Amino acid sequence: MPKLTRDQVRVPADVPAEARETYIDNYLAATRNTGRLMLYAADQKIEHLNDDFYGENIAPEDADPEHLFRIADQGLCGVFAGQRGLIARYARDYPDVNYLVKMNSKSHLVGTKQEDPYSAQLYDISAVADLVANGVNAVGIGYTIYLGSEYESSMLAEAGQLIADAHNLGLVVVLWMYPRGKAVDNEKDAHLIAGAAGVATILGSDFVKVNPPKGSDAASSAELLKEAAMACGSLPYGGETGNVPARGTGLVCAGGSTVDAKTFLTQLWEQIHVGGAIGNATGRNIHQRPLDEAVRLTKAISAITLDDYDADRALAIFEGREDYACGV
Repeated sequence: MPKLTRDQVRVPADVPAEARETYIDNYLAATRNTGRLMLYAADQKIEHLNDDFYGENIAPEDADPEHLFRIADQGLCGVFAGQRGLIARYARDYPDVNYLVKMNSKSHLVGTKQEDPYSAQLYDISAVADLVANGVNAVGIGYTIYLGSEYESSMLAEAGQLIADAHNLGLVVVLWMYPRGKAVDNEKDAHLIAGAAGVATILGSDFVKVNPPKGSDAASSAELLKEAAMACGSLPYGGETGNVPARGTGLVCAGGSTVDAKTFLTQLWEQIHVGGAIGNATGRNIHQRPLDEAVRLTKAISAITLDDYDADRALAIFEGREDYACGV
């Protein structure tokens, strides 16, 4: 897959001149010089508490938070997404990892039947700037919006200001956009997901993470995803799937709960080459596995995302039948 040159990176107009080169550095680092994003999501320790890290069919080492960092260090990903405190505890021992600081989180204990979700901002942009000043390789920030919640206006306002602040420092932004709340009948509706993806573009986010829509008898999940890819500008109208977005926000899909590697890799290839996504955001499918297996899966995912490997060849990487190094 052709690599991006510095002059091909589209720098948003709200990035000031003095931060322009920093933004380009961070964008190229996050996307491994491809314009596509392989986001390794390690932020679930608040959202799902210990449910995703300890129990049946979960590797025993996943109980240790450092397992997340060992995977990122030995594997291959664009950015490691986690909260500020988690990153601060371990980042000095893993200085080569690109970090994306998650700016808000909430647990799953209060369900939508009790109250609509509100994921409040945990700290401001100065906390990220402090990490950078202390030598942490933080290239961006992330924020979750529950569109359709009665508290959506607060989350929209927080996200809007954070995007402006992040771009002012030359940081890349990823929005997690999840329709959720009592007003939302179907979180996996393709039309609703497309609307949420479009909101991310309006707010100025560089990438948007969405759940893949539920497929139907008439169309697969990947086919339905194209509406969201067009809504955020990840797939220009009439354009080819799998390309770097023209001017909009890059669409990536959440990985969801753990499935077998062949199924996961096939879904990922279809999301990019049928649905118009330009990457992925994967957590549980990676870190719930033993270290060696998790590392091999990051390489298989990256082979599809960053180098356009097909699913069968990526599976060979996961199974140890083929070596992979990004761009080689």
